[in-house]
Amino acid sequence: MNPLQVAVGVVKNPEGKILISLRHADLHQGGLWEFPGGKIEASETAKFALARELKEELNITVTAATPLITINHQYPDRFVQLNVFLVEQFSGEAKSLEGQPFKWVTPAELEHYVFPTANQPIITAARLPHHYAILDDADEAVLLPNLTKLLNRGVKLIQARLKTLPPAAVAKFIEQAYPLCQQQQALLLMNSAVDCSVEVDGIHLTSRDLMALRPCSGQPFWLRSGQALTTRSGNSKWLAASCHNLEQLQQAQKIGVDFVVLAPVLATQTHPGAASLGWEQFADLVAKVNMPVYALGGMTETSLTTAQQSGGQGIAAIRAFLD
Repeated sequence: MNPLQVAVGVVKNPEGKILISLRHADLHQGGLWEFPGGKIEASETAKFALARELKEELNITVTAATPLITINHQYPDRFVQLNVFLVEQFSGEAKSLEGQPFKWVTPAELEHYVFPTANQPIITAARLPHHYAILDDADEAVLLPNLTKLLNRGVKLIQARLKTLPPAAVAKFIEQAYPLCQQQQALLLMNSAVDCSVEVDGIHLTSRDLMALRPCSGQPFWLRSGQALTTRSGNSKWLAASCHNLEQLQQAQKIGVDFVVLAPVLATQTHPGAASLGWEQFADLVAKVNMPVYALGGMTETSLTTAQQSGGQGIAAIRAFLD
């Protein structure tokens, strides 16, 4: 069945707030909040349709729109494809031209509103930044300086991949690092291979741990050191995962992981001879799942646009944000 093609905009103002509107009660999924947009006509591109809909509904003129995520979702009565764009550059003051209520809300407040089921991955994507930094422990002496450098550069999502440090050293570092991240409103996730129970914003599963995980009573979870870290639907910690193929991506989606990294996209300095996906295969794999995916492997800051045009949330890297 051919999906109903819809263009959707995550419209963000200079204060970082996102525009949401209430669907008319007589529409499909009526009475729920949504990100504005509408049906793509046969002669239109998704970006053109989005610009038209935002102008007709909300008096907004789009000046730039960046691909954010594409969602394929089967409702009981229809199959839809949501082509979602991040709109941070626009002109005009938002007005309700078709009578629907609308609000500007912070990204964190999105979880307090009821959206159609297909919109849930969009909420996650809207809350996540474009950059995901991996803090490696190859040299323990530079861990804190490197974290400081990342925070000073404005990185808001960081994974502590401290696989070789003893638990006492991990705990000591996190005791210093986590308050620094909180001060800068940055999220700090811990790699699941780390054998240490510490207070962070979530867990990043290795691909091995991901494949060993099973849903429990329909509620995704990651049980570690006696503590359950539930996903966003449980209103608790973030859950991420490393993936290298379609099977792992599908497992992550089944478990309810919030976002993943997919690697290696390009050749890396540490594994120059290893097989890489390339951008075409990266895009093909991303199109098969409904969740934010970061490109990892051989990334530089200039890779961001290519990652976004290939369906990715952004880029993940160890070195790119430190150079």
